[in-house]
Amino acid sequence: MDWKAGQVIADVGAGEGEIGFAAADFVGAKGRVYLTELDKKKLGELQGAVKSRKLANAEVLEGAEKETRLPDDCCDGIVVRHVYHHLTAPAEMDASLLRSVKPGGLLVVIDFAPRESLTESDPVPGVPKNRGGHGIPKKILVNELTAAGFILQKSVDNWTGGDYLLVFRRPAK
Repeated sequence: MDWKAGQVIADVGAGEGEIGFAAADFVGAKGRVYLTELDKKKLGELQGAVKSRKLANAEVLEGAEKETRLPDDCCDGIVVRHVYHHLTAPAEMDASLLRSVKPGGLLVVIDFAPRESLTESDPVPGVPKNRGGHGIPKKILVNELTAAGFILQKSVDNWTGGDYLLVFRRPAK
Protein backbone atom coordinates (compact mmCIF):
# COMPACT_ATOMS: atom_id res chain seq x y z
CA MET A 1 0.00 0.00 0.00
CA ASP A 2 3.05 2.23 0.11
CA TRP A 3 2.20 3.59 3.56
CA LYS A 4 3.88 6.88 4.44
CA ALA A 5 4.30 9.04 7.51
CA GLY A 6 1.27 11.22 8.13
CA GLN A 7 -1.27 9.01 6.33
CA VAL A 8 -4.54 7.72 7.74
CA ILE A 9 -5.03 3.95 7.45
CA ALA A 10 -7.90 1.72 8.61
CA ASP A 11 -7.84 -1.98 9.40
CA VAL A 12 -11.50 -3.00 8.99
CA GLY A 13 -12.31 -6.18 10.88
CA ALA A 14 -8.98 -5.85 12.65
CA GLY A 15 -9.19 -9.08 14.66
CA GLU A 16 -5.97 -9.12 16.67
CA GLY A 17 -4.75 -5.91 15.02
CA GLU A 18 -1.62 -7.14 13.24
CA ILE A 19 -2.18 -4.95 10.18
CA GLY A 20 -3.31 -1.89 12.12
CA PHE A 21 -0.39 -2.07 14.52
CA ALA A 22 2.06 -2.40 11.61
CA ALA A 23 0.39 0.59 9.92
CA ALA A 24 0.77 2.65 13.12
CA ASP A 25 4.55 2.27 12.87
CA PHE A 26 4.57 3.37 9.23
CA VAL A 27 2.32 6.43 9.57
CA GLY A 28 4.07 7.67 12.70
CA ALA A 29 2.99 10.30 15.19
CA LYS A 30 1.49 12.59 12.54
CA GLY A 31 -0.56 9.77 11.02
CA ARG A 32 -3.64 7.98 12.28
CA VAL A 33 -4.77 4.36 12.32
CA TYR A 34 -8.31 3.13 12.88
CA LEU A 35 -8.90 -0.48 13.93
CA THR A 36 -12.53 -1.54 13.56
CA GLU A 37 -14.05 -4.72 14.93
CA LEU A 38 -17.54 -6.19 15.52
CA ASP A 39 -16.64 -8.78 18.15
CA LYS A 40 -16.95 -7.29 21.65
CA LYS A 41 -14.19 -9.45 23.14
CA LYS A 42 -11.77 -8.56 20.34
CA LEU A 43 -12.72 -4.88 20.72
CA GLY A 44 -11.64 -4.96 24.35
CA GLU A 45 -8.44 -6.77 23.50
CA LEU A 46 -7.63 -4.23 20.77
CA GLN A 47 -8.28 -1.32 23.15
CA GLY A 48 -6.01 -2.95 25.74
CA ALA A 49 -3.28 -3.52 23.15
CA VAL A 50 -3.44 0.09 21.94
CA LYS A 51 -3.10 1.26 25.55
CA SER A 52 -0.28 -1.15 26.46
CA ARG A 53 1.63 -0.26 23.29
CA LYS A 54 1.07 3.45 24.04
CA LEU A 55 -0.14 4.10 20.50
CA ALA A 56 -1.34 7.70 20.54
CA ASN A 57 -1.96 7.49 16.78
CA ALA A 58 -4.39 4.52 16.93
CA GLU A 59 -8.12 4.47 17.63
CA VAL A 60 -10.35 1.43 18.06
CA LEU A 61 -13.90 1.72 16.69
CA GLU A 62 -16.82 -0.66 17.02
CA GLY A 63 -17.85 -1.63 13.50
CA ALA A 64 -21.35 -2.52 12.39
CA GLU A 65 -22.90 -5.05 10.02
CA LYS A 66 -23.64 -2.46 7.33
CA GLU A 67 -21.27 0.37 8.24
CA THR A 68 -17.55 0.84 8.91
CA ARG A 69 -18.31 3.72 11.30
CA LEU A 70 -15.23 5.46 9.95
CA PRO A 71 -15.48 9.19 9.18
CA ASP A 72 -16.24 10.10 5.58
CA ASP A 73 -13.21 10.75 3.36
CA CYS A 74 -10.86 9.93 6.25
CA CYS A 75 -8.53 7.26 4.96
CA ASP A 76 -5.67 7.20 2.51
CA GLY A 77 -5.98 3.43 2.64
CA ILE A 78 -8.20 0.72 4.08
CA VAL A 79 -7.26 -2.95 4.51
CA VAL A 80 -9.88 -5.71 4.76
CA ARG A 81 -8.24 -9.07 5.44
CA HIS A 82 -10.22 -12.33 5.74
CA VAL A 83 -13.35 -10.29 6.47
CA TYR A 84 -15.11 -9.60 3.18
CA HIS A 85 -16.50 -13.13 2.85
CA HIS A 86 -18.24 -12.63 6.23
CA LEU A 87 -20.23 -9.58 5.07
CA THR A 88 -23.97 -10.14 5.36
CA ALA A 89 -24.82 -6.79 3.73
CA PRO A 90 -22.05 -6.31 1.16
CA ALA A 91 -23.73 -3.53 -0.87
CA GLU A 92 -24.20 -1.36 2.21
CA MET A 93 -20.72 -2.07 3.54
CA ASP A 94 -19.16 -1.42 0.12
CA ALA A 95 -20.88 1.99 0.02
CA SER A 96 -19.55 2.71 3.51
CA LEU A 97 -16.02 1.69 2.49
CA LEU A 98 -16.23 3.98 -0.54
CA ARG A 99 -17.35 6.91 1.63
CA SER A 100 -14.52 6.26 4.10
CA VAL A 101 -11.68 6.27 1.56
CA LYS A 102 -10.42 9.65 0.40
CA PRO A 103 -10.83 10.33 -3.33
CA GLY A 104 -7.88 8.61 -4.99
CA GLY A 105 -7.30 6.43 -1.90
CA LEU A 106 -6.81 2.67 -1.84
CA LEU A 107 -8.82 -0.29 -0.60
CA VAL A 108 -6.91 -3.56 -0.28
CA VAL A 109 -8.88 -6.78 0.17
CA ILE A 110 -7.19 -10.05 1.05
CA ASP A 111 -9.53 -13.03 0.99
CA PHE A 112 -9.93 -16.55 -0.33
CA ALA A 113 -12.17 -18.62 -2.57
CA PRO A 114 -14.71 -20.92 -0.88
CA ARG A 115 -13.08 -23.91 0.76
CA GLU A 116 -15.21 -27.01 1.14
CA SER A 117 -13.47 -28.01 4.35
CA LEU A 118 -14.35 -24.67 5.96
CA THR A 119 -17.89 -24.67 4.64
CA GLU A 120 -18.69 -27.84 6.53
CA SER A 121 -16.72 -27.11 9.71
CA ASP A 122 -17.21 -23.33 9.97
CA PRO A 123 -20.15 -22.04 7.92
CA VAL A 124 -20.73 -18.29 7.73
CA PRO A 125 -24.36 -17.54 8.63
CA GLY A 126 -26.27 -14.78 6.87
CA VAL A 127 -23.98 -14.21 3.89
CA PRO A 128 -25.46 -14.01 0.39
CA LYS A 129 -26.02 -17.41 -1.25
CA ASN A 130 -23.72 -16.59 -4.20
CA ARG A 131 -20.63 -17.01 -2.00
CA GLY A 132 -20.50 -20.77 -2.43
CA GLY A 133 -19.64 -21.43 1.20
CA HIS A 134 -16.95 -20.13 3.55
CA GLY A 135 -14.93 -17.79 1.34
CA ILE A 136 -15.85 -15.74 -1.72
CA PRO A 137 -15.05 -16.21 -5.40
CA LYS A 138 -12.73 -13.41 -6.51
CA LYS A 139 -14.98 -12.49 -9.45
CA ILE A 140 -17.96 -11.87 -7.14
CA LEU A 141 -15.87 -9.69 -4.84
CA VAL A 142 -14.54 -7.65 -7.78
CA ASN A 143 -18.04 -7.25 -9.24
CA GLU A 144 -19.47 -6.05 -5.93
CA LEU A 145 -16.75 -3.49 -5.24
CA THR A 146 -16.68 -2.14 -8.80
CA ALA A 147 -20.49 -1.82 -8.69
CA ALA A 148 -20.01 0.30 -5.55
CA GLY A 149 -17.70 2.65 -7.47
CA PHE A 150 -14.19 1.32 -6.82
CA ILE A 151 -11.74 0.78 -9.69
CA LEU A 152 -9.69 -2.43 -9.65
CA GLN A 153 -5.97 -1.55 -9.83
CA LYS A 154 -4.25 -4.86 -9.20
CA SER A 155 -5.04 -8.52 -8.66
CA VAL A 156 -2.59 -11.01 -7.16
CA ASP A 157 -3.43 -14.70 -7.08
CA ASN A 158 -1.64 -17.14 -4.80
CA TRP A 159 -1.05 -14.61 -2.05
CA THR A 160 0.08 -16.17 1.23
CA GLY A 161 -1.83 -19.27 2.31
CA GLY A 162 -3.75 -19.58 -0.95
CA ASP A 163 -5.39 -16.16 -0.55
CA TYR A 164 -5.81 -13.58 -3.29
CA LEU A 165 -5.10 -9.87 -2.94
CA LEU A 166 -7.03 -7.14 -4.71
CA VAL A 167 -6.14 -3.44 -4.79
CA PHE A 168 -8.93 -0.98 -5.58
CA ARG A 169 -8.86 2.79 -5.89
CA ARG A 170 -11.62 5.26 -5.17
CA PRO A 171 -11.88 7.54 -8.19
CA ALA A 172 -10.47 11.03 -7.66
CA LYS A 173 -13.05 13.80 -7.75
